[in-house]
Amino acid sequence: MSVDDWFVLEVLPLEAALERYLRRNWRSVDEIADLRQEVYARVYRAAQTRLPEHTRALVFATARNLIVDHVRRERVVSIETVMDIDALPVFTEAETDSAFTSRSELRALQSELDKMPARTRDIVILRKIYGYSQSETANQLGVSEPTVERHVGRGMRQLADALGRVLNPGRKTTTSRSRKEQGS
Repeated sequence: MSVDDWFVLEVLPLEAALERYLRRNWRSVDEIADLRQEVYARVYRAAQTRLPEHTRALVFATARNLIVDHVRRERVVSIETVMDIDALPVFTEAETDSAFTSRSELRALQSELDKMPARTRDIVILRKIYGYSQSETANQLGVSEPTVERHVGRGMRQLADALGRVLNPGRKTTTSRSRKEQGS
């Protein structure tokens, strides 16, 4: 099957679901059509090397990654944006420590998410960050609901352990395997 035929038969029928996903997860309705086209372009380019086995999963993972890319780009602030340095808030030491701790926690969680197997990471992100139901997540990724439940459990334990290491640096965290061995 050619890439063009695959695209027409497998990707284009997902357009309505992709639109709903983008509308749910992107704040500017005016940009939805551009985002959809960018998803199509990325998916098409990826399929030129090899047609994917799971088209739906590829399309929605690509949409998620595109949104993440856009959010990251928006976080870069030009120096012109900060017009009056004196207008910036001054934080107390306690607020600074709290912000530092929060950033450390977020970095640890992001690092742990990056270490997860792709399927677990995608499931945790859809369930816990985007708020999809278990059945929506299963449908979105083409897996069963018990698979979603199992991956969410693993992923959340992994994230909890990472957060525990940040909050209690000297204390050893308990992995899921050692919990089973302890009979907990």
